[in-house]
Amino acid sequence: MPCSRSRRRGSSLKLNTMDVILERYPYRYVQCGTLEINGMPDYRIQKFDEWTRRYKDMYLLDNGIQLDYAIEDFEYTKWLDPAGVPCYVKGDVYDMESR
Repeated sequence: MPCSRSRRRGSSLKLNTMDVILERYPYRYVQCGTLEINGMPDYRIQKFDEWTRRYKDMYLLDNGIQLDYAIEDFEYTKWLDPAGVPCYVKGDVYDMESR
């Protein structure tokens, strides 16, 4: 369920709040409140859709450690993309031993 949609609980309306942690086009990393099942933060990676001109949920992260890793290693974010974006291409990473 996208962060911006609302859910009806009983007779009251509950809105999910979304905090953008980092935006790195075409992806952004967000926290959408907390999970009801365990009370932990709900972290997601969203991808910008050129057709609709909006961000859509691309991947629901398991925990904050996975979020940290995805932010630190942009190639990992591309690897998680179901669209098959090229990632970890040979020659992209600097060879630390040759320096």
